[in-house]
Amino acid sequence: MHKEKIGIVGASGYTGGELIRILLRHPAVELHSLYSRTHAGKLVSEIHADLLGESDLKFSSELDNAIDVYFLCLGHGEAQKFLQSHALPARTKVIDLSQDFRGPNEHGFVYGLPELQRETLRRATRIANPGCFATCIQLALLPLAQHHKLREEIHVSAVTGSTGAGQTLSETTHFTWRNNNLSVYKAFEHQHLQEILQSLRTLQPAWQAPINFIPFRGGFTRGILASVYLNCDLALEHAREIYTSYYAAHPFTHVSDRNPDVKQVVNTNNCVLYLEKHGDKLLIL
Repeated sequence: MHKEKIGIVGASGYTGGELIRILLRHPAVELHSLYSRTHAGKLVSEIHADLLGESDLKFSSELDNAIDVYFLCLGHGEAQKFLQSHALPARTKVIDLSQDFRGPNEHGFVYGLPELQRETLRRATRIANPGCFATCIQLALLPLAQHHKLREEIHVSAVTGSTGAGQTLSETTHFTWRNNNLSVYKAFEHQHLQEILQSLRTLQPAWQAPINFIPFRGGFTRGILASVYLNCDLALEHAREIYTSYYAAHPFTHVSDRNPDVKQVVNTNNCVLYLEKHGDKLLIL
């Protein structure tokens, strides 16, 4: 079986480390190149201790033209600079994990949420991976948008773990501040709102109401828990049928009849959705 040769640019951070772990276990790919000028010559396990014994790959300061797909795990703003200063072969596909190309018509990049446009992504050569909050909240709302059931404003509160902020140390990522703590940031103006609205309005263009989004920094390491509610005229059983049908062909998104928790999905690709109805309000967790 042919295996795609994969390279990662910026593989020393949390995102890069998790991507290495996933790709090493993927049957259809061969992880071939880890690009880093800072860590060139070092074993992957010297940077990611949890990968000791998993791979003998070393970081390199040279790009490999034989790579089929390059993942860019660079900081926001850095991916665009990298592509401007490095000429990759035309045949090489690029999947960017930053926010640089998530907007509409961004240099030929396709927004990379499979649950929204899987068939388009199969043909894409440039893919912009969605943001963390954006993925979570879209998965909670896409089935309603597809059936044009979004009517009024939507209310969202979501708590994220500390690794979402990356490895760079700051006041709000330091363990002694984050542990046993909870705080709000970027209320009503988080950058992922643009992605969410863009996708929902692709499915339901006439819906132009706002999303009132309150993001929280949680005192845990990984995962997101989101509470989404809105006025909706669907009966609960009908809503569940819509969600189950929408995600039937998407193996990582599951509709549950039990209230979910973060530990169900940490270290997996999974998203668990749970629905409740209270009067006119539909709650999605």
